[in-house]
Amino acid sequence: MGEAVAARGGRIELFDLLRGFSVVSMVLFHLCYDLRFIVGADLAWFAPPLQDVWRCSISWTFLFVAGCMCPLSRSNLRRAANYGLVALAIWVVTTLVAVDVPISFGIIYCMAACTLVAALLSRAGALPRGWAAAAVLFVAFLALLRLPDAAVGLGPLSVELPKELYATPWLSWLGLPGAGFSSGDYYPLLPYLLLYLTGAALGTAWAERGYPAWAREAALTPLNLIGRHALVVYVAHQPVILGLCALLGTL
Repeated sequence: MGEAVAARGGRIELFDLLRGFSVVSMVLFHLCYDLRFIVGADLAWFAPPLQDVWRCSISWTFLFVAGCMCPLSRSNLRRAANYGLVALAIWVVTTLVAVDVPISFGIIYCMAACTLVAALLSRAGALPRGWAAAAVLFVAFLALLRLPDAAVGLGPLSVELPKELYATPWLSWLGLPGAGFSSGDYYPLLPYLLLYLTGAALGTAWAERGYPAWAREAALTPLNLIGRHALVVYVAHQPVILGLCALLGTL
C-alpha cells in the first residue's frame, strides 16, 4: 500500500503484483468471514488453523512489501501520515457503525506506525540494511509474535511475561494490550515493526545495487493494477461486502 517507484526511475512491478495478489486474497478472506460470522452461512472450513494461516499470509505480505518499498518512497513521512488518517477514519467508522468489534490498532495503523519509525530511522542513518540484518530482525519478529499474549521466545525457549506489563490500557498500541482490550483487527507496533524492518533491510540493499529486470517487469495486469491502488481497495471493499451480505440476509 504505497508507492513502488525505484530510486533510479520506473516502477518495481513485482511489488504491485504481490500486493495485488494479497489484496484479492484479503477480499476473499473478508467475504468468507462476513458470510460465516455475520450472515451465518455454513462455512465450517473457515476456522483455525486455516483461518489463521490465511490471515497471516495477507498481513505479513503487506507489511514486508511495505518495508521493502521504504527506500523507494519519495516521502515516508507522507506515507505514514496518509496511513494514519485512514486508520483514524477506520476506527471512527467501525466504532459508530458497530457491525462487528471496532478496529483499534489494526493493520493500517501498523503500516502508519512502522512507516513513521522507518522514516525516522532513515533520517538518523540507522535504517537496517542487508541480509544479515534482515535475518536477525525476522527471527526477533517470530520470537515476539506472542507478545500480546504475554509470552516471548521460540518453542521450548519461550517464557511468560509478568502480568503487570499488561495492567495499563495505554500500551495496547505497542503490543501490551490491557485487560478488556478488544479489536476486530489487531496489529500492534511490536512485533510487527520487526517484520516491516526485515523488508526495509532487504529493500535498502536491493535499491542500492539496483533491481533486476525480472523484478521491474513482473506483471499480471489485473493484479498489478489492484496492487497500485491497494489502499483504496482496502477502504472500499468491506462496505461493499457488508452491503452484499445485508442483501443476502433479506433474500
